[in-house]
Amino acid sequence: MQNYNKDMIFLLKQRFWEGGFGMIKYVVEFANNVLKEGRDRYHEVTLPLFADGINVKTKEHTRWNISNEKQPIMSNLASHQNLFRTFVALTMLTGDNKYKDAATSEIKYHFDNLLDESGLISWGGHRFFDLETMEIVGPDDKGLVHELKNVLPYYDLMYEVDKEKTLSFIEAFWNAHVLDWKELYVGRHGEYGLKKGKLWENAMVNLPIFRTSTGLSFLNVGNDLIYSAAKYYEYSGNIKALEWAKHLAHQYVRARNPETQLGAYQFTQPKKIYETDDDNKTLSFYGDRAKRQFGPEFDEEILEGKVLFATMGSSLYAKNPLVSVSITNSIGDKAKEFLDWTVSGMEAFATWAYIPEENMFKPMFTDGTDMTNYDLKRDGYYGKKGRVLTKYPAHCGFLLAYVRAYIATGNKNLWNIIKDMAKRNDLGKFDESVNLSTKCDSPYAVYSALELYNNTSNEEYLKLAEIIGKNIINNYFHNGYFTKGKEYQYAKFDCIEPLALLAIEAAKVGKYEQMPTFLDGGGYVNGHYQVLDGSMLSTSDSYIYFSK
Repeated sequence: MQNYNKDMIFLLKQRFWEGGFGMIKYVVEFANNVLKEGRDRYHEVTLPLFADGINVKTKEHTRWNISNEKQPIMSNLASHQNLFRTFVALTMLTGDNKYKDAATSEIKYHFDNLLDESGLISWGGHRFFDLETMEIVGPDDKGLVHELKNVLPYYDLMYEVDKEKTLSFIEAFWNAHVLDWKELYVGRHGEYGLKKGKLWENAMVNLPIFRTSTGLSFLNVGNDLIYSAAKYYEYSGNIKALEWAKHLAHQYVRARNPETQLGAYQFTQPKKIYETDDDNKTLSFYGDRAKRQFGPEFDEEILEGKVLFATMGSSLYAKNPLVSVSITNSIGDKAKEFLDWTVSGMEAFATWAYIPEENMFKPMFTDGTDMTNYDLKRDGYYGKKGRVLTKYPAHCGFLLAYVRAYIATGNKNLWNIIKDMAKRNDLGKFDESVNLSTKCDSPYAVYSALELYNNTSNEEYLKLAEIIGKNIINNYFHNGYFTKGKEYQYAKFDCIEPLALLAIEAAKVGKYEQMPTFLDGGGYVNGHYQVLDGSMLSTSDSYIYFSK
């Protein structure tokens, strides 16, 4: 165990046990419940593994309905990464080793017993363990492939547990998802059991953007690949890994619209393998989905990589900046390009898409075409015929991204955007005063306030974070867990609310910078889920946790 400051530990325990505001006590209760009720209960020799969630009333672990006959208990290591961050932070703040030990024990068990021959972990969007049987399972339409999309694992803890296997995993991750290094075909799905090739020794070439590809170069996959390669460099000193992280990141920059500098969520387009006239068939091997759905009315050059709707906006301008700032903070000048690319993109996004008076973003094409209130003319990947495209909110996830980028650069344009977003998210006028009567209950708002407090030492930001923390507890802490509301049945252990509450406590005792870095990643399961009437729903595990 690390040597934590004894005075800090005493102060925290005194606040907890003697009835100070004690925000930490709710996290302690949550964590103790997860340790007691969330782990393996199915084997004679108990495995150090967690389920993904729990029914807060019945205490049954969450299951994925592959069919009405097969309902495995989800134990997905990718969906425990924020839980582990909470556990590590709780050990840091209380001095109690049991929380961090529980996290490291699960990681070690996976490393020692459950890796495939290439070094890949069985986890992610389409593959997990049935905690009851320890079979590898997943949605039956996804083929048990490897997928990480904006998961951003807790590599620092993994590396602390086993240095070699963490580096081996990152190698296997890139090996499985870069389908062709020469052509830079990046795919969201990776095969298990592949023999590792040259990896970082491959030559880097800038090929034409939006070329056809057998992979889908989604940025939500790119974020994970870029982050992992940067961590590989941080741990190993292998400069070629960092160069590959930059090379991949630069492909998305090269694919931005040259006039607006907006985008891009992809830098390739899917290769058409099959023909179809059925607009309901939206798989990528029928060709670029945006071209099929929008091309006749706009331009044959409208591609998926040129669409900027809510999902793409979030990956590009809420999640990617957190990755870029984290990489730059960890590595320094050798990674400054990440920050330069990110800030220029965020300025362009605010210029073209942000509506300050409404605190909304326009759905757009990256050439600047405003698609607000456009009704779809045919079925397709972006929705059914007749669906009307609407603006989407500039929520506190975007605010946090702009705050971190501003703190890293001092860019005044970003500060002006922050003030608009903060005011319209009920947080006050940041250049004058904060709103200590706010009803905001967003963990992202907590982090936004704490980042500003940590940068300025202005106590008003810390007070604001505490008010938001109280709102989080009042609105989301029920039956000993964090749920979507009092009436919801299921709690996902990988929630970010307890981590935000611990960040407040850490800031109050001057230990905010020792907190695990919050990157807004998270695990998920996605695919076919059989509902009670026997039909198949294409959904994610949020369907379970949003059930009342």
